[in-house]
Amino acid sequence: MVRLFGIAALALCAFGLAAGDVMADTKNDRDEELKKRLSPLQYKVTQQCGTEAPFQNEYWDNHRAGIYVDVVSGEPLFSSLDKFDSGSGWPSFTKPISGASVVEKPDATHGMVRTEVRSGEGDSHLGHVFNDGPGPNGLRYCINSASLRFVPVEDLDREGYGAYRKLFGDAGSATPAPSGGQGSALAKEEVAVLAGGCFWGVEELIRKLPGVIATEVGYTGGSFPFPSYEKVSAGTSGHAESVRVVFDPGQLSYADLLRYFFRLHDPTTKNRQGNDRGTQYRSVIFYTTPEQRQAAEEVKLEVERSGKWRDPVVTEVVAASAWYPAEDYHQDYLQRNPDGYTCHFLRD
Repeated sequence: MVRLFGIAALALCAFGLAAGDVMADTKNDRDEELKKRLSPLQYKVTQQCGTEAPFQNEYWDNHRAGIYVDVVSGEPLFSSLDKFDSGSGWPSFTKPISGASVVEKPDATHGMVRTEVRSGEGDSHLGHVFNDGPGPNGLRYCINSASLRFVPVEDLDREGYGAYRKLFGDAGSATPAPSGGQGSALAKEEVAVLAGGCFWGVEELIRKLPGVIATEVGYTGGSFPFPSYEKVSAGTSGHAESVRVVFDPGQLSYADLLRYFFRLHDPTTKNRQGNDRGTQYRSVIFYTTPEQRQAAEEVKLEVERSGKWRDPVVTEVVAASAWYPAEDYHQDYLQRNPDGYTCHFLRD
C-alpha cells in the first residue's frame, strides 16, 4: 500500500489528486493483479472471505511432510507437523508455524460469533480457529485449502524456505537430483538467492561457476504479491531483480559462491549497477538458513577488510522471502541473446 505524507501529499492535492485516490488506485491495481494470478476460488476465499466445500479441496487429506504458505504472499503459515484429521473435511492444524504468521479477528457474520484467521503479511482470509482441538492449547485452526500452497520438505531449500528444513530432521537433508542422466540418484543441493543489479548479467556469470546446477531469475524482497516486470522495473514494488542458484555444496561452498558474487558486481553503489538505477538493482544476499546468514556476514566483512573497494560495502543481508520467477523471456536471456545488454564483469 502506498503511503503519502507531508510534502508528497500536499503536492498531490495541488494537482487535484487526493492521497486516498492514489491508495485506491494502488488497491485496484493489486486487485486486478490478484484476479490474474489466482484461480476464481482462491480469489473468492482469500479476498472475499469465501469458504470452499469440505472433503472436495486439495489439502484436507494431504499427509506429506512440508509447510503450508499463503497462496498470495508466500509467507509460511502452518507445518504438516501440526496438521491433524479433524473430520471436518478441511485442513486442520493445532497451531501456526509461528505466533506472528496469522492474525485473529472477531467475525460476527452468518448469524454466529467466530474468530477469523488471516495471514499476517498478505492479509489473506484463511479460515477460522475454534476451541475444540486436540493439542495442548485446545485449538483447531480450520483452514481453506484454496488459501494455501503446500511446499514439500524436499523442496524447502529450492523454494527459499530452507530455514524450516530443520523442523523435519533428516527428512529434508537431501533433495532429488534434476531429471536427466543420473535422474534416479540423490544429490545434496543448496539454494542461494542473490541480487546484484540486472539479473541477466548476474545469471550469465554465475551459471559458469563449477558446482552450479541450475539458475533462475526472478523477483523477491518486496511486499507486493506476484510482481510483474513492469511493476518491478518501476521501482515501486520493493522487489529486487534476483537470481536463484541451485548448487552442489560438495563442489562449491556457499562462502565461495558469495566471494564470486562480490567479484561480479559493485557492492559499494547503493541501488545502482552501471547505468541501472533504482531499488530493484540493489545488492542483496537473501539467506535461507541461519548458517547462510552467518556465512554471508563473514564474507561481507572479509570483502570490506580486503581493501579492494574504496567505498563502504552496502550489500544487504536479509532473510529470504517469497520467490516469484520472472517472465519466460528473461530466463537465460544472454544465452538466447549473446549481444544483449549487461553491465556485469568479473573483478580480480
